[in-house]
Amino acid sequence: MRAYADAQMPGKPTQTRGRSWKRLRQQKWLWLMILPAFICTLLFSYGPMFGLYMAFINYQPGGASFFGSFFHSDFVGLQWFEYFLNNGDFRIILRNTLAQSLLSLLLGFPAPIILALAINEVRQRAFKRVVQTVSYLPHFISWVIAANIIVTLLASDGLLNKVLVLLHVTNEPIAFFQNGHYFWWIIASSNTWKDMGFNAIMYLAAIASINPELYEAGRVDGGSRWRLMLHITLPSLRPTIVILMILAVGGVLNAGFDQQYLLQNDTILQYSDVIDTYTYRYGLQNSMFSYGAAVGLFKSVVAFMLVLMVNNIAKRVNDQSLF
Repeated sequence: MRAYADAQMPGKPTQTRGRSWKRLRQQKWLWLMILPAFICTLLFSYGPMFGLYMAFINYQPGGASFFGSFFHSDFVGLQWFEYFLNNGDFRIILRNTLAQSLLSLLLGFPAPIILALAINEVRQRAFKRVVQTVSYLPHFISWVIAANIIVTLLASDGLLNKVLVLLHVTNEPIAFFQNGHYFWWIIASSNTWKDMGFNAIMYLAAIASINPELYEAGRVDGGSRWRLMLHITLPSLRPTIVILMILAVGGVLNAGFDQQYLLQNDTILQYSDVIDTYTYRYGLQNSMFSYGAAVGLFKSVVAFMLVLMVNNIAKRVNDQSLF
């Protein structure tokens, strides 16, 4: 039997390859449909990655072509990374980035879950559609418009200050954009307001896929709507929550650029400057291209490590993971 099995072993890879080519020929039109997206991914996602080499050289634009200046620049290794880590700005930038990202995560992650659960409990379909449409509409407003709304609302003569003075919460208007500690909460609240409704769509889709027989069995056992939500809906959302949590933690250093750039000012720069705005200011405005590339690469590497770490923890603790 062993001799027979050994004799048959060399033929197995050939048979497997034959089945693979046969399946490939059968699905050739599907592969052709995927081909444009595959080519775009190579060109626009993987192709530009050769530019990461800029973080390890001292690139200075010269009279020659871009590639001539790029490949003939002096190789400096990890010099730009050491300069960033030993620079006095590193602690301030990292503090602001983590503070704004963690506050946005603290407010913004549970908000769409709560909103999705609340919308799911609404029984009037017309009202449910109106609430859902109004909630995710801010996601499609550009940050230029959103920033103007926020600045007008929080101005010294804005609506919020008028309400606070009217209710005697404060005796005089609060200068929200003159105090850096307020800025962190402004960014976190605006991010939550803008993305809460859109992120709730994913949870609503997960809720719609729950087997209705589970709710029927819960009602037969005398479960109230609160208990059905607590013991059926939330446990069914666990895989979606875990995956989105992994992605959210991976982007903890991605505090954003548009909102910070549009809402910050020189008075609160010590509290509003994050990695993205810092990279833009030094990399483009000050023409320190290699330094900006090094800071951006540092952020990407840390984010990748965070994704791997949180994914591993989720796999061990909850048996749910992204990969």
